[in-house]
Amino acid sequence: MSHPSSIHSIPRIAIVHSDTLSMIGLKAILQTVMPSIEIDQFCSFQDLKANAHELYFHYFVSMDILLHQRPYFQEKRVKTIVLTNSIDAAEQLAGFHCLYVNQPEAQLIKALLQLEQRAHAHGRNLPPAQQPSSKPVLSQREIEVMQLIVLGHINKEIADRLCIGLSTVITHRKNIMEKLHIRSVSALTIYAVTHGYVNIDDI
Repeated sequence: MSHPSSIHSIPRIAIVHSDTLSMIGLKAILQTVMPSIEIDQFCSFQDLKANAHELYFHYFVSMDILLHQRPYFQEKRVKTIVLTNSIDAAEQLAGFHCLYVNQPEAQLIKALLQLEQRAHAHGRNLPPAQQPSSKPVLSQREIEVMQLIVLGHINKEIADRLCIGLSTVITHRKNIMEKLHIRSVSALTIYAVTHGYVNIDDI
């Protein structure tokens, strides 16, 4: 469990879930998608209530906890994201935003990026995103390669589209990952969308 000692100065999100492993995984993804936030973890509703529970920007809450504490979260429904294991389960939660967690990583990342980009009330309930550095990290060609990777193209397709050799594409991929300190396409997708290189609707 985390304690929001500086919650007044740092935008924070609460994850309320009895499964510690699920909390750890979601926290890692959220911190990549929204690096400007701090995240506190609570294994029960009682833990949340004991720690400045009114001051969070968003609450990511497991379905079972929400159903037991529905009146509390109903008052905060525009700031509550329900973590569901079934798409059908969302039907019983009218008025709540639901995040289906049992889906492939790429789809889960996209769903979280859509939340970060749009959120509720056009993003007013999310903290502002970090502004990227004005100094470019990647070359223009590397940006083009990155965009095509994120859009799902394989190396040969990228080579054909950019009229470059396959080995050149592979070199660009390696350089992109090294420059950004990124090891997966999912993390690269997050970087590309949050820095404005790719539109979330195009993925």
